[in-house]
Amino acid sequence: MRSQASCVATDRYVLIPYLRVSTRFVLATICAMAFAFTGAMLAVALSGQKAEHGCDFIVYWATGQQLAHHSDPYAQEALAQIEHSTGLQIKTAYYMRNTPWTLPLVLPFGYLGLRSGVVVWSLLVFLALAISVYLLWKMCGRPGNRRYLIGCTFAPALLCLIYRQTSLFVLLGFVLFLYLHRSRPFWAGMSLWLCLLKPHLFLPFGVVFLAWVVVTRNYRVVAGALTAFGASVGITFIIDPLAWSQYSRMLHTSGIEIDFNPCLSFLLCSSITPHRTWIQYIPSALSCAWALGYFWTRRDRWDWMRHGGLLMLVCVLTAPYCWLYDQVLAIPALLRVASTIASRDRVLLLAFLSALVEASLVGCIWVPSALLRWNYWTAPAWLLWYLIACASESRSPSENGPGVSEGVRKNQDIAPSIVAM
Repeated sequence: MRSQASCVATDRYVLIPYLRVSTRFVLATICAMAFAFTGAMLAVALSGQKAEHGCDFIVYWATGQQLAHHSDPYAQEALAQIEHSTGLQIKTAYYMRNTPWTLPLVLPFGYLGLRSGVVVWSLLVFLALAISVYLLWKMCGRPGNRRYLIGCTFAPALLCLIYRQTSLFVLLGFVLFLYLHRSRPFWAGMSLWLCLLKPHLFLPFGVVFLAWVVVTRNYRVVAGALTAFGASVGITFIIDPLAWSQYSRMLHTSGIEIDFNPCLSFLLCSSITPHRTWIQYIPSALSCAWALGYFWTRRDRWDWMRHGGLLMLVCVLTAPYCWLYDQVLAIPALLRVASTIASRDRVLLLAFLSALVEASLVGCIWVPSALLRWNYWTAPAWLLWYLIACASESRSPSENGPGVSEGVRKNQDIAPSIVAM
């Protein structure tokens, strides 16, 4: 009996490592296949063979064309005509939904042709991602592993490259703030202008930022932010004095406020009453209250790199409007933890979750809305992975390598904090 039990135990000890290696191999294969397909999609998008792949840039370019000709950048008929001329198959005009202070960003492209504009814009978007990941790698202590590649291959980031979305500029602004707020506070404030490209993604962040400024009396950051904001508003007034009234008219006549938006806040609103859009701001209001409490209990030891990651994950989860590519703002938090934890399995799990998003691109071939519907689970998944990774590392610090212990100690203050939500 003893020999039989020992054989079973021996088989179990042999089988478990085999299953673990097999699972890792299968997951790695799936991730590689998904990344390869997404890379092919990216290559097609950069080649410009299909207008739909650069749909977002075409909208920016059409808006710039209107500005360059001193016309209404929100005129429906004119935008529809320009967008149709590029081969974009749409039923009605697409608008640039960003607030008017972002118009100076697209004005230069009104003086470029579509092909040259695509090349320049694609290069800028790619540089925004590369610089963001590089700065995060430096802030994480220049780890010797290659886990920083997760930031470059993160599914929402690749979607930004495919659709040429401004979300990567927003990510760059946030990362520059993290990198400069101690050494160059004025320039850190200036970099926040990029975050104002999509201010609805930063509501809890804005509450914490104001409280942090009051506590630390770091008014140079505010001076930088106000300088950049004032300059953009002034330039907008020069190039189009009627921009704000035109933007307001577009909001009231286009019906974009009730357009489908694949995020949890929209799901909440549509399940209660679709026409009361203020309901979409309830999760943001609750998260603002949580964020203030989260900051206040840590105000004496607040670290934007450590605590700001969880804050941004909550911002993305509870934003009133959030598309899949806006979730690039999760990269700082995910990359910081992924570069410090010892568990390769959890890093592989993160890559697998990202690969699932990339795999949804295949589903778009048969069901065009597959990518949009896929958005509901992703934001909670990034937050859940982050909390599990932090909690598991704080419970088992003895299993970590010599270069990971510092990151684990930092994670111990993060893992239980979400309970306060």
